Amino acid sequence: MKTLLKQIGILMFTFGFIGCATASGPAGTGTGENKLTDANIAAIVVGANQIDISAAKIALQKSSNSRVREFAQRMATDHQSVLDSAVQLVTRLGVTPKNNDLVHALSKQSAEHETKLKTLSGRAFDKAYIDHEVVYHEAVIEVVKNQLIPGAQNQELKDTLISVLPAFEAHLAHSKMVQAKV
Repeated sequence: MKTLLKQIGILMFTFGFIGCATASGPAGTGTGENKLTDANIAAIVVGANQIDISAAKIALQKSSNSRVREFAQRMATDHQSVLDSAVQLVTRLGVTPKNNDLVHALSKQSAEHETKLKTLSGRAFDKAYIDHEVVYHEAVIEVVKNQLIPGAQNQELKDTLISVLPAFEAHLAHSKMVQAKV
């Protein structure tokens, strides 16, 4: 029963993440009438990376599991690098990230997840953190492949999204490896 509830939660998170990406118009109205703009994509990239950095920092503070801590440090380092690159790119392109429904949904889900993490400790914390990382990276990869890359108008932005995809896939593989041992 617990596994079934977890799978339902994962599906809801993934469909919510993907659904918000497909429903957001250029003004973030959620009308679904228009595709994502480069400004929307920039906001999603910035927000998604900030969320993973924040969760990693909590894991570094709370976990004593060496595998979880190593993974969290990798997430903090890699996602900060992607965030820095994204900010440099949008600055150079003159694109101002424009929040949309997906960014707002991600922020809300992140705040709820962080609140939950802060109440946990030990193995329960490690499991909640790493389980979420698996789901989060699966959802991010799905959105990057099916929404952000096809939706990017600027070729340099599109190329950047394509170039970071293997790192996100490596994060997913790493998170699954850690998950199997927690």
